[in-house]
Amino acid sequence: MNRVRVFVDYWNFQLAWNRSSGKGCDWRELPRVLVRRTGELFEAVGAEAGLSLERTTLYASVDPDGDANLRRWLTSTVSRFPSYTVKVHDRRARRDSIYCRLCKVATDACPNCGEPYVRRPEKGVDSAIVTDLLWLAWEGAYDVAILVTSDAAFVPAVERVQERGVKVVNAAWRNRGHELQRACWASFAIEEIQEGLWR
Repeated sequence: MNRVRVFVDYWNFQLAWNRSSGKGCDWRELPRVLVRRTGELFEAVGAEAGLSLERTTLYASVDPDGDANLRRWLTSTVSRFPSYTVKVHDRRARRDSIYCRLCKVATDACPNCGEPYVRRPEKGVDSAIVTDLLWLAWEGAYDVAILVTSDAAFVPAVERVQERGVKVVNAAWRNRGHELQRACWASFAIEEIQEGLWR
């Protein structure tokens, strides 16, 4: 029996879901549907398809000032679904500036009200996924990883994990993440399973 770990990059998945579907996603069903589709890929090449879901880890970042409802949903609802662990990272405010190519001037505050420009970039999610992918592979905690993202930043980690004999299957949106898909043992488009996740 192949032990499966699912790694979900929340915002990478959710933003694309919002663009492609007018319906909500059934997060409780997501791991089951991902594992079933992965089993079909194993069977298609005559490989042993016995898959056992060990854990689903959802990695998300939130704005500590504006995402209280999202944080509550992630930590109080999703974290209680079977197989789920939720890891939430705060996005830290950082002053920023805007550069005008025409004027060749940078400004760090709004010219109308004087408020400084502030960004809250996502930090910590990608490194948390990479750390868990590598550490859990070296601990022998799984045989198959299902990586739900289209971010090419994961390619080096995927290559290292697969050198250990672990198979990584990428679930990403069609026409996105081709570099990551090529690095993985197999891949499939989320559009192929989307209907089974509508709620």
